[in-house]
Amino acid sequence: MRTRYLLPALLLSGCALDAGEGFALLEPTVTASYAPVASRDAGNGFQRLASDYQVRLDSAGLGISHVELMGGAGSGGPTRFDPANPPPGYSLCHNGHCHSDSGGLVDYEDIEAQLGGGGASASLVAALHVDGELNLLTPQSVPVECEPDCELPRTTVSRGIWEVTQVTLTGVVKDSRATPRLGETRFRLTVESKDGAESEEATPVFTLKGDVDVPSDREHKPRVKLALALTVPPTVFDAVDWAALTPGADGVVDLGTPANEAARKVLLEELAALKPAAEVRREDR
Repeated sequence: MRTRYLLPALLLSGCALDAGEGFALLEPTVTASYAPVASRDAGNGFQRLASDYQVRLDSAGLGISHVELMGGAGSGGPTRFDPANPPPGYSLCHNGHCHSDSGGLVDYEDIEAQLGGGGASASLVAALHVDGELNLLTPQSVPVECEPDCELPRTTVSRGIWEVTQVTLTGVVKDSRATPRLGETRFRLTVESKDGAESEEATPVFTLKGDVDVPSDREHKPRVKLALALTVPPTVFDAVDWAALTPGADGVVDLGTPANEAARKVLLEELAALKPAAEVRREDR
């Protein structure tokens, strides 16, 4: 998926550089993995949930179109706000974002930047194109390309925004209570982004935002090995009301059906609240 945002803005900002003219050279990779917790191990691949259910994943994948690297933040720093008392224009703040009066979801960091007078403080530095599905059960570090270039201008990359375009899960859930609320049940979920009605772009299933710290200047070593990683813990399943799910004719619970919409929303919200990590190693050219 090639997107809306890149070449015009980046060319105007001076990011189209000849080789050797940048202040830093990125060597980025992206990975995503499911991370069972030892203290939750229930045997046979099952993980205990806070609800006394147990879940085993048999397959899990995330489709990622790209990761936007944002930078150039102003030096003044953001102004903190209380999510319980959001500023005018926002309401219902939870899970790292607020509902805006315009109908969208806005992250805390963006609201804080606006309050600090930094509404335009962060801009796109480069986009890392993944354009594929990452297998969470057999994770691999995937080298990715930069658009327009992996040579960075003088800036500081401060955030990575992952655009998730697909979620696929299959597995089994069972109840560990003496009187089970449901029998051992298979489940599946496939959610894909949908094309916009007035453009060729697809609306992502959700976006993930994580901190990145890559100064691009003459004071740091120029070669940057940037490893972006998302870890998905079993806690994302804790809030799902598994007993309320409606199985299909084949006995499998499809979380993508209208009957299971509430559980799907809960699970996607938990996934969307995850924060990708960034490991940075710097070397001389």
